Amino acid sequence: MIKAIIVTNVPAPYRVPVWRLAAQAEGIDLQLVFCGQPHIDTSLSPDDYGFTKHFLAGPYKIMDSRFTHSDFGVWALLNRLRPDVVITTGYIPTFMYAFAWAVAHGAPHIAMTDGTYRSELSLSWKHKLVRHIVLRLSSGFIGASEGSRELFRQYGVDAGRMHLSYLCTDNDRFNCPPSATAADFLFCGRFVALKRPLLVLDVAQATAIRLGRRVSVDFVGSGELETQMRQYAAEMAEHVECRFLGYASQAELPQRYAHARLFLFPTENDTWGVVANEACAAGLPVIVSPHAGVAGELIVDGYNGYVREMDVELWTAAAVDLLTDEAKYRQFAANSREQVKEYSYANSAKGLVAAIRESDALRRKNP
Repeated sequence: MIKAIIVTNVPAPYRVPVWRLAAQAEGIDLQLVFCGQPHIDTSLSPDDYGFTKHFLAGPYKIMDSRFTHSDFGVWALLNRLRPDVVITTGYIPTFMYAFAWAVAHGAPHIAMTDGTYRSELSLSWKHKLVRHIVLRLSSGFIGASEGSRELFRQYGVDAGRMHLSYLCTDNDRFNCPPSATAADFLFCGRFVALKRPLLVLDVAQATAIRLGRRVSVDFVGSGELETQMRQYAAEMAEHVECRFLGYASQAELPQRYAHARLFLFPTENDTWGVVANEACAAGLPVIVSPHAGVAGELIVDGYNGYVREMDVELWTAAAVDLLTDEAKYRQFAANSREQVKEYSYANSAKGLVAAIRESDALRRKNP
């Protein structure tokens, strides 16, 4: 039995099912060490995760698009658990303590990332040096996307040692019949500048003018820009009907997508973007910025959506194209469902398990 420990952020709804499947794999004793309590979606009780978990203490701080945590107590925990393989998912202090424990005790370390080459271009030389050191001393590598593969390659990692563990959602759960009164557009995410929700309103208004009719937008989520968004929406009420639906739990999300025709994802920076998986599983074409990891991978320009720089005219043209050509819309919708099939919990777990087994085999070969 291989005892593998993943030291990671918090229980995320799009990762818990993957860890559960990996923990059920033959010969794998997978346990999770979390820096903090669940806060992304708390509808699932930790008692129902389906794997052994441990929660650390220490200061946990959430920032705009990242978090930090420091608890040297992870060293004592690993001393007690004595894993055969240690997996970390980043480079914050707690993860570095776990990495150092693995090196000090001769346990294989696997570097796991959702990041991409594009997402880490702006890192300082100090941050890049840390990555060089960690990756040089790691025995295995897991990425969430082809962008992650490219990131590892930039650090000189052998392509044969990389494994994919996709970010994904429960595709079947989002495969709901479309609503007969669907909104033209859906935005789902935090109402913050990074996610560009105001651009969605600009695109909606421009689309309405081009189509010569009022269009509708559903906003799912919340955030610091909500007051500004509501005020802006009121100014364009002649052209745009807006519904602010608030935060939606995992159980509520499928119906939110079923009540829309196009999904707009104008992010300035997302290493992936699981909301696009949800949209594709629901059969929605997606218009996305090139700054999301899904762009060019899950969302293929001209196949199941459009990848466009964040220019109102470009996004309006793409939206009008799909809202006025029903045959193309139906084909893109079908393509979305087909494209997302590969991005499943089962395939994601396979990549994780393969990396664990490979690293353990190296440990046994070179004790």
